[in-house]
Amino acid sequence: MAVSHYENFPVASLVMPERYRAPVAAIYWFAREADDIADEGDASPHERLAGLAARREGLDRIALGEDPGTDLLRTLAAHVRAHDLPLQPLYDLLDAFSQDVTTTRYPTQDAVMDYCRRSANPVGTLMLHLYGSPTPENLACSDQICSSLQLINFLQDIASDFGRGRIYLPQEDLDRFGIAEQQIAEGSVREPWWAFMQFQIDRARGMLHGGSPLGRQLRGRLGLELRLIIQGGDRILEKLTAVRGDVFRHRPVLGPFDWPLMFFRALAR
Repeated sequence: MAVSHYENFPVASLVMPERYRAPVAAIYWFAREADDIADEGDASPHERLAGLAARREGLDRIALGEDPGTDLLRTLAAHVRAHDLPLQPLYDLLDAFSQDVTTTRYPTQDAVMDYCRRSANPVGTLMLHLYGSPTPENLACSDQICSSLQLINFLQDIASDFGRGRIYLPQEDLDRFGIAEQQIAEGSVREPWWAFMQFQIDRARGMLHGGSPLGRQLRGRLGLELRLIIQGGDRILEKLTAVRGDVFRHRPVLGPFDWPLMFFRALAR
């Protein structure tokens, strides 16, 4: 997905079987609209929260079998019914976007992971339900992959998030490594910045690899799609390492030359 929360999640790529592309796109557009309500434009916090509350009311109407009120939600409702998708992950996404309006700092890694549970993990949960494979083991692996991709996105976006007044990095880690907010404001990579970033990279990589068995558990093109997503996260971590965590001047992104390498690795793994 290409919204800020989902940059490392491809949307209905050509690898994905065609029958899944429309429902995945509907989930994406729901998340995209909600993310824009929380982040874009010059609306007040009250207006942003009201907009997200209206989307919750739309989900309530879907649950009751009523008209949800917008074309986007009607399309989403059709796919929810057709594929028997749970609504709770969609509510969780709205909760995470609402939290973005009200919360700008996270004291502990546990607090960050609680946010990931609602901002990223619902995507994987919905995909597994769509694919008909929501076993407890698959969901646990999916949560690790999705949370790690969210952490990687946080590392990519340290500068832009700070510009919005937010820091998703745990305050306990910043304190442990002696990183003051002023250093982020200055875009300074003086030590101990690299040591701090290495710690974050290693944690995200361990989580990503911890969930990677799911890429082989899912068969055919679905498994290949997931392995490609995992390789994308790994590639971003490699790029973060190559610039020694200097996301202020070298924000890592996936370019056209990365995809053949990722595809080769996904086939080989």
